[in-house]
Amino acid sequence: MCSMERKNSGMMSEGVIWKQLLIFTIPLLIGNLFQQLYNTVDSVVVGNYVGPQALAAVGASNPIINLLVGFFMGLSTGAGVIVSQYYGAKNKEGLHDSVHTSIALAFCSGLILMAIGYLLSPWMLSATGTPADVLDSSILYLRIYFLGIVPVMLYNMCAGIQRAIGDSRRPLIYLFVSCGINIVLDLVFVIYFKMGVAGVAWATLIAQSASCLLGLFHLITVKDDYRIKLKEIRFEKHVLLRVVKIGLPSGLQQSIISFSNLLVQSQINSFGSFAMAGCSSYNKIDAFANLPIQSFNLAITTFVGQNMGAREYERVKKGIRICMSMTLCATILLSLGIFTQADRLLSIFSSESQVLYYGHYMMSILVPGYIFLAVSNILCGALRGAGDAITPMLILTFSYCVARQIWIFFAMPYFQNIAVVFWGYTLTWILAMVLCTVHYFKSGWMKKYA
Repeated sequence: MCSMERKNSGMMSEGVIWKQLLIFTIPLLIGNLFQQLYNTVDSVVVGNYVGPQALAAVGASNPIINLLVGFFMGLSTGAGVIVSQYYGAKNKEGLHDSVHTSIALAFCSGLILMAIGYLLSPWMLSATGTPADVLDSSILYLRIYFLGIVPVMLYNMCAGIQRAIGDSRRPLIYLFVSCGINIVLDLVFVIYFKMGVAGVAWATLIAQSASCLLGLFHLITVKDDYRIKLKEIRFEKHVLLRVVKIGLPSGLQQSIISFSNLLVQSQINSFGSFAMAGCSSYNKIDAFANLPIQSFNLAITTFVGQNMGAREYERVKKGIRICMSMTLCATILLSLGIFTQADRLLSIFSSESQVLYYGHYMMSILVPGYIFLAVSNILCGALRGAGDAITPMLILTFSYCVARQIWIFFAMPYFQNIAVVFWGYTLTWILAMVLCTVHYFKSGWMKKYA
């Protein structure tokens, strides 16, 4: 009997659905929480021990990081879907080929990103209108970050493989370790060695390398059909084509949305460094607020992928309904918590009154829209799990890029207020939810990908 038949605890095609989703999502949620602590700790440390300009520098770098990394992370999403489908179908050969192709893809992607990010950092920051008083610090932070991008890509691919076979616990353990390293090194490099923005960048690089090594070590030593054999890491054409077919639309979507966010960031930059720092502060809170949405999104993608591979189509539909209910409940509760604790949360990053003003302003407009974001994300995650990656790409790209930029283009000259930028998020979340819902119920996607 093969190891996949002996050890199927990660299988999500059988058992009580809500329990499986919850058991899978909780470690994923905690793991994503610690993932967010990387940049959040960076912002807390530089905001309190260096100053608002340093906080703005870290914030200005994030949209560019998301732009470059987003495309290749989309390919990783495609790889995870393929792994989960082969695992659900108990296809040993396909699982082996998909795992080794995924690792090869992550390594090559990281090398490409390292070169592009390091060389183009000054140009990209200047192109987004980064103010002169934070430009040099932003370039320094961004270049150090991209020097360590290969471990970032490899860790995320390793974690994606583990989640695809139903194991969300080990990536959590690795993040516990790396987050602890990051916090300690942030404090040592910034407070003791006075390294400023460079200190938090180097701390992040070292911590992410640690999580990468842990993830690779497990996949190399595990006794199962998804084990990595270093000599067999290579591109398998038939798998790569499937990964690209599913992952390329997701990657393009991520990049286009990130580019749109880069344009949005340039609008925020035009209001000065205090606006940049305030929005950067709330963006960190926003990232935590979206953790349940992101975690359930990954959970439903894995769930649908495995159950489509096992041809459990009624279970797929039931799982989506249950996952949607769980996501909405978690999102509403977390949104209420943010509203009631806004002062305490924002003051973690800075005590400067103008920074707090912009953070509050952004929060008041974005938080009510989280429920619309939740609906569209769960539906898109389910469609990707089934193999329909193009439709979510088109819907989210149109909503978050085209419609958002049209709104800002026409509304900003008329109102001349940063609220126009903030409303661009909420309004386009609503649009995406409507389009996703119509497609989900009217397109017959399950019959197409069954």
